[in-house]
Amino acid sequence: TLGQWWTPGVVGVLDELAGGAWLAADDESLAVLVNREGTPDVPVPTSRGELVLDAVAGRALPQPLTTLGFNLIRATSRGVDVTAWTGSGPPRVVALAPGTHMVSHSDVDDPSNPRVARWLDDFAAASTADKPDGHWWEPWVDVLRRTTELAPTDPQAIICDNRPHGYPTLSLLLVVASIGPEGSALAASTLTEPGRWNTPVFEPAR
Repeated sequence: TLGQWWTPGVVGVLDELAGGAWLAADDESLAVLVNREGTPDVPVPTSRGELVLDAVAGRALPQPLTTLGFNLIRATSRGVDVTAWTGSGPPRVVALAPGTHMVSHSDVDDPSNPRVARWLDDFAAASTADKPDGHWWEPWVDVLRRTTELAPTDPQAIICDNRPHGYPTLSLLLVVASIGPEGSALAASTLTEPGRWNTPVFEPAR
């Protein structure tokens, strides 16, 4: 669940194993981390969970990097950038142009990624203009619901069960987030059954 698990004013999703986060935000920035392939040349890789908290705090990436590969998205009211690392060499930083983008386990908007190739245009076509009730995310959630017509093990699925592919991971949580000059706003809905769709009920972060 979303909460203030670390520094007061920083809200995010706690990684109960490592104590870090895969999503966190304060009033100035929002950061999300997505795993990707890449193994550093170290005996035991370090956790990626601190990278999100460092990004929100404005701290630079540790040097040398000793984590597994990642895509680290950082958004502020001024723009969004994605830092990609594949386990070796320097990380790559890409500033995103205004518009709709998808970040999965490869490069941004990667057409060779089955999930991105299938759904990016659908998300881009779904208007997230301001709604009277403030629920700007509903058109995107409707696209997400349609993605669940696929089996959770399908490579194009977004609500996933990755166990048959050799990864012990399932989708657990939906989070909607926005950030602007007035600050950040986050709300979350936990899936009743991991890897299986149910109509979300979003609760704002406390």
